Parts: sequence; structure tokens; C-alpha cells
Amino acid sequence: MRVVVCVRRGLDGELGPFDSAAYEAALRIENAEVILLSMGTPETAELLKRLTRLGAKSAVLLSDKAFAGADTLATAYALSLAIKRLKPDLVFCGRQTTVGDTAQTGVMLSSLAGLDIITNAMSVESVDVEKIVCETRDEGVCEARLPALVTLERIYTLRLPRLRSREGCVEVWSAEDIGADIERCGLHGSPTRVVETHENESGKRKCRFISPDGFMSAIKEGLEKKQISSSRSVSDKRLSRVCIVGDSPLEYAESVSDDIIRIELTSAEDIAEKISQIKPNAVLWGSDSRSKRVASQTAVLLDVGLCADCTSLETDGSELFMVRPALSGTTIAKIRSTRYPAMATVRTSTDTSDVVLGIGYGARDSVEELKALAEKIGADVSASRMCVDHGIMEYEKQVGLTGKTVAPSVYIAVGISGAVHHIAGMKYSGTVIAVNPDKNAPIFDYADYGILASADELLKK
Repeated sequence: MRVVVCVRRGLDGELGPFDSAAYEAALRIENAEVILLSMGTPETAELLKRLTRLGAKSAVLLSDKAFAGADTLATAYALSLAIKRLKPDLVFCGRQTTVGDTAQTGVMLSSLAGLDIITNAMSVESVDVEKIVCETRDEGVCEARLPALVTLERIYTLRLPRLRSREGCVEVWSAEDIGADIERCGLHGSPTRVVETHENESGKRKCRFISPDGFMSAIKEGLEKKQISSSRSVSDKRLSRVCIVGDSPLEYAESVSDDIIRIELTSAEDIAEKISQIKPNAVLWGSDSRSKRVASQTAVLLDVGLCADCTSLETDGSELFMVRPALSGTTIAKIRSTRYPAMATVRTSTDTSDVVLGIGYGARDSVEELKALAEKIGADVSASRMCVDHGIMEYEKQVGLTGKTVAPSVYIAVGISGAVHHIAGMKYSGTVIAVNPDKNAPIFDYADYGILASADELLKK
């Protein structure tokens, strides 16, 4: 069995956590011939050489000036040509990279390469010559007939190289080598363009410090306020027509248009046909797993761009500007589309919890007591990445950029420092209560109430 693993060199020169998990998943398939595939600058070859020491037979690097500036659609196009040349049985991709954070390239690649697909795999249950079966984050057990592509969550830790392992060969392919149409590559072939970027300071709040005695009162006040007002700023100028797929993007659509048409979330083929008939200025999708997958497939069918996880929208009356976090949430990018309709998935939450209690590494010695507290106050339990990485909590509970997004009426962060990765997953919560003995912990910048105490001190009250 031939397995191709698509990887991207991160800003730190290494693989991100999702790509690492995808590579490890491929290496665990018995008797598989694993080939690494990447697109990047010539420096990426050195990373690929080192990675072949872990078990990949070889690696292929797509490197050409024609590929520069590619968005997800142009990237997927180039990768699809390489996939057709390599003819794998399976393609593994990380759910997303920490550079773009879009979770689109793998799905677009599957469509362009004609592969069946499973997204957001939490485990690989079985693989044979006919099919692969995976447990997914949101859609239960799914199977795909080979050849297939699977996008993986951060479910495995990549192994270390053996002491005497050798580097495999790395082939460098140009646009000409894969028969690429230059007009579909790089910046030329990219429908989405970044208009401007700035540092992300969104989500910060004015924290009011209270004593541990006020903990229950803060929860009560938060529940009375319910979820934070998510009303979007409304543009004075309006788009003539916007389609929404499903109900969840409605509020975003109302911020930029008065003529909104709802489309049922069905197949990409059906939705693409309806969009072609309606001819809207823009199409908006929710951020659940299925919506994201079908949106990417539809973008391929319509040959248009897709902006991921937008937190706000703007318009000048004729063009849509899509605003989203990037680079692990540290940067806010404003993006436009050069093709119509403009399409975007918008940051919505499927979380229906009133209260979520997040347990951080700083509360690692009080996990069971905090779980009991959560049960007492009717809260769901979540965790920081540090807790998960140290085996204290399950990955399914992780909130943050490499985990899940929650937006309850009340979010309680106990022993969580407030790294940007975690903030990305909870900053749209209603009332945030942070419990941490370090008054300089970043989490207090994103909290409504702060309690300067350890988990043990909180539990004694």
C-alpha cells in the first residue's frame, strides 16, 4: 500500500502538530510505502530529508517560483497534480497547519484528485485494500473507499529517528514536471488576496478581580447575562444578495446585506448548482465540520476562493471583505476575493453548554476535585493543551487552536495561563472567570472576573 503524507514546513522550520500526527499515522500502517509530499522553498528539502529518517521511503518537494503566493485552492491544484503522478492508495493530511489555520487544502485536494474523503479523524480504526475506517471528531465512525484522503486531528506524537537510520532521497519537481497550468498556480491562480494585516488584540476584556468567595456569584451573574452579545457591526453599504448555507451564518449575512437567501446543506454538487442559478455576491457557511468540508468541495466546483473562520465581514456595497485570525491567532487578516461569488466560512459555535470549566496544567493536582465541582454546578469539563500533552486529560476535551472551540454562557478557566492557542478556542464565550495565582497571567486580559488563587484555594471555599 502506498501512502502519501502532505506536510508543510512551519514558520519555525518544523512540522506543525497536525502534520506530525498525519505522518505518524501513515508510519503505523503495516507494510505501507510512505512518501512525503510538500510544496515550498528549496530550504524545505532539508526538513524532508530529516523526516525520511523516521520511515518514509522518499519525499517529493514541489518548488518553483510559479507556486509562490498560492492560496488554498492554488496549493491544492499543484498538490493534486503530484498526487495523480504518485498514484497513492491513501493520502494523509493534518487537519490544518498553524500557518494558515484554514483546514481547507486537504478537502480541496481530495476533490481535485478525485479521492474519497474523511475529515477530522480522531483515530484510524482499520485499513485494508478496499477501504479505511476512522472515528471522527464530530461525525462518528466514517469509512471511505480507496483511493482516499484523510485529514487527521492532533492524535499522535511523531516518533524520533532510530540511531542508525538513513535519510531517503528527496525529488524536487517544478511546475513543468507536473504539467501544471501556470495560470492556476501561485498568486495567478489564487482567488483570495490579503488586503491588510494587523496584530490581533480582539477578545480582550476589562477584568474585575474578586475573592474566591465571589466565585458562585460570578457564575450566577454570567448565566443571567447569558452569552456575550455576538451582534456584528452593520455596514452602511449593502451587498445586493447573499446566500447562507444552513441557518448559523444568518447574523453575519445580516451585517452586510438585506437580501438573504438560505440554501439547505446538502451535497457540494447540489449547492454549486443553486449558487450558479441564484448568482449572489457572496455565500456564507457555518464552521461545523460538515459545512467546512462541503464549502471547500463547492469552492473547487465553482473555481472560487474560500476564506476560513471569519470573525467579521465588511463591504463597500460591491465587494465583500472577510476578516479572520491567522498565524495561530496572533494576526488578523482582511481578505478579498478576485472571483465571484466570494465565499467564507464564519466563526459559529455548535456548543450549547451554559457553563464550561476549563482545567489547566496549573490545576493538574486537583483534576478530580474540579470534575466534582463541574458536576455540582452543571458544567461541562474541558482542558488546556498542556493538560492533554501530559496525559492528564483526553484530547477530546482540549479547547484551543489545535482542539475545539467553545462559546458557553460562562467559561471558567482554572490554572490556565492564557496562551494564544487556548484563547482562540474560548474567547467568544459569554462571561469568562479566570482562576490563577499569577496576577500577570495573560488569561486575565481575556476575563471578566479574575480570582488570584490556586485551584486548591478555590475548592476550599
